[in-house]
Amino acid sequence: MKAEAWIFGACTIFLVLVTPAYWLVTDASGHTDGGDWTGTSALAMTTLLTLMVTIFLGFHAQKMDPRPEDRKDAEIADGAGELGFFPPYSWWPLWCAMALGAMVYGVAMLAWWLVIIGGVLGAVALSGWIYEYYRGEHAH
Repeated sequence: MKAEAWIFGACTIFLVLVTPAYWLVTDASGHTDGGDWTGTSALAMTTLLTLMVTIFLGFHAQKMDPRPEDRKDAEIADGAGELGFFPPYSWWPLWCAMALGAMVYGVAMLAWWLVIIGGVLGAVALSGWIYEYYRGEHAH
């Protein structure tokens, strides 16, 4: 996890430099009340978020054994073996997204009947996505 900690650390340093620069650039654009509060606060929160992830990954990198990608003397064969379970193709995320899209469109157009239909179809699609490994071709 050292590599990931270094990547997020570099992002944090970048954001620490960019946030005050953004404040100064938007302040120089002629506003009398200072820089852009919205963008500056978003950049400041992003800086704190990347700092939090950097600290988390740094602490865990110290406590765990180095992975093959963290060691300089590692061979390709060190990373061989079971990597985990990766699900096969699935159509259920598409139907969930379409149902959510119908619900959002219904809210935007104030068509509450479309929100209800999208909610029912979304519940069916979400149930299908959750239980797809209990029946059919990919049943366990």
